[in-house]
Amino acid sequence: MNWMAILIGGLLVAGPDSVGQARFLELMQVARQKQLANRPLGEVMQTLGLQLQGTPYVTGLLDETPSESLQTPLDRFDCVLFVESVLALAQGVVMGDTTWEGFQRRVERLRYRDGQRRGYCSRLHYFTDWIDDNARRGWVRDITQALGGRPMRRRITFMSTHRTLYPRLADDSTWQCIRDVEIALSIRERFVIPRHQIRRIAQHLQPGDIVAFVAREPTLDVVHVGLVYVGADGRRGLLHASPQGGVRVSPDLQIYAQNNPAQVGIVVARPLDPRRR
Repeated sequence: MNWMAILIGGLLVAGPDSVGQARFLELMQVARQKQLANRPLGEVMQTLGLQLQGTPYVTGLLDETPSESLQTPLDRFDCVLFVESVLALAQGVVMGDTTWEGFQRRVERLRYRDGQRRGYCSRLHYFTDWIDDNARRGWVRDITQALGGRPMRRRITFMSTHRTLYPRLADDSTWQCIRDVEIALSIRERFVIPRHQIRRIAQHLQPGDIVAFVAREPTLDVVHVGLVYVGADGRRGLLHASPQGGVRVSPDLQIYAQNNPAQVGIVVARPLDPRRR
């Protein structure tokens, strides 16, 4: 891979000579022009996320290689990859680390258990597990209960019982590792805001809050994720990588939830500002 360093507007940014790096450089330039470094983390996330509008939605991006390698494309996303990427980008801006290598380290830290890539099973495949692990390490806080969420438990088994959908689960030890993750996840108490009550709590949501849509399918935890978008009129919407149209803003979070019957409610995690750690 051809590595290079480029100085743009006084910011030294290094990374692979690729479409992804070009997009990264553009985003760092936007951050500098808009003087985002001193803004609240959530506002930085919303501003950078909006710059990615129109980026195509693609599934299976993290499973394209036969082994678990770190994938950090910025020219295509699935819904989780979009959330991880925007959070990692914003963390770098507020921390003053605008290098490609730093961005990749932050993505790895968010994506893998304990922040370390140790094979397929170390990836936080279930998004409520992603929230729990990153909350334990101080990167996000689950605020669903504080917003009035109702307790809900379910027996998570989707990956292990749909083994053929995940080629790497053909390996028995990997399958058992995922099954162990599911067992641990199933015994945790979860709080969920029913989808018909989203309007009631919307005013408490901030730009950049992470919204995970709880699956109607009882063996799965989450079917979609995105970021709270706060419009100029104060209305809460969803900034997300959507199968319908790629990265876009759905302007009303309540209406979006009502129009998506595959989910029954939301879990909300608030990213924590790394400057306050």
